[in-house]
Amino acid sequence: MVSCFWGFRQKRKTVERPRPLTLPLDRSTSSIAPGQDRLDSLKSWSVLLDCQISGHGSGEVKEETEGAIAGGAQPEWVADMSELFIGNRFASGSNSRIYRGIYKQRAVAVKMVRVPDNEDGSRPLIDSQFNSEVALLSRLRHPNVIEFIAAYRKPPVYCIITEYMSQGTLRMYLHKKEPYSLSNKMILKFALDISRGMQYLHAQGIVHRDLKSNNLLLNDELTVKVVDFGISCLDTQCHATKGFMGTYRWMAPEMIRGKTYTKKVDVYSFGIVLWELLTALVPFQGMTPVQAAFAVSEKNERPHIPDACSPEISNLIRQCWTADPAKRPDFDFIVALLEQYEEHHSNDVPLIPQLQSSKRL
Repeated sequence: MVSCFWGFRQKRKTVERPRPLTLPLDRSTSSIAPGQDRLDSLKSWSVLLDCQISGHGSGEVKEETEGAIAGGAQPEWVADMSELFIGNRFASGSNSRIYRGIYKQRAVAVKMVRVPDNEDGSRPLIDSQFNSEVALLSRLRHPNVIEFIAAYRKPPVYCIITEYMSQGTLRMYLHKKEPYSLSNKMILKFALDISRGMQYLHAQGIVHRDLKSNNLLLNDELTVKVVDFGISCLDTQCHATKGFMGTYRWMAPEMIRGKTYTKKVDVYSFGIVLWELLTALVPFQGMTPVQAAFAVSEKNERPHIPDACSPEISNLIRQCWTADPAKRPDFDFIVALLEQYEEHHSNDVPLIPQLQSSKRL
């Protein structure tokens, strides 16, 4: 039987130190000469920030930087920009770009958030999400949650520095696989990593609100870690929150309908992610995100679970994505169930072997 790791060889790559980001200090200087000392290149990093703002002295920068990391972060977590080197960009969003970097001799990911002018009214929201993400990340310590290292703010450019996850997102990993080809062992490993991370977050009173395969990263050891806390909230605050947050294909029906919701929205999303692990497919493939949201909230539709799936796993998926949040299990139950299942099903074969040869739609 073909292993689920066909065509995939795990390699440990020596981290190549990226060149520091450099900008000319004036029009007559196009680059930093090789013989210049490190301090000059770090001044160039300051130029990147300084060229975006006006009227801010160094005292104001320090005050704003520390003030931006409110809600629990400590002053020692403010990034020392003289220790930060920026490499290549490897991901981007509507208001952010993510770069490889070196911070204090360690490989890191650097999320740069550009806060636009307040003309379109989006700056307060982005500013709030940045502050919330840093405040939450700075208090979290768990092997299945991304490690926060430092943060820095100098409007309109903000940055968050975290550990670097070399193997990318879980969605990228699954996309390279044939449908239904993941072994039982790998499905359980990934599912336990995710559920343990979420168990920890819920124990800390944090609701993620955007759990999906694109917000789950893998390192060299294929350990999965939960990332992206930009729209997360405290459980006590989410009780009074209405409206939807997150991504339609993974979004719980009560959130789609704009109803009040609880941490059980994360359990629903976990059910979708577990289905992804089982099939390696995109949920609601063939539908637009809006069509998927309508199907879930108005027709109570869910992705099809293959009949050959293990009854324990298929039952867990159905419990997680049931329409009634009160009937969804919590992550304590999910972790315990998966650990028990792992003890009795440790064989390294596909969970649905007869469907291993199916073609990706």
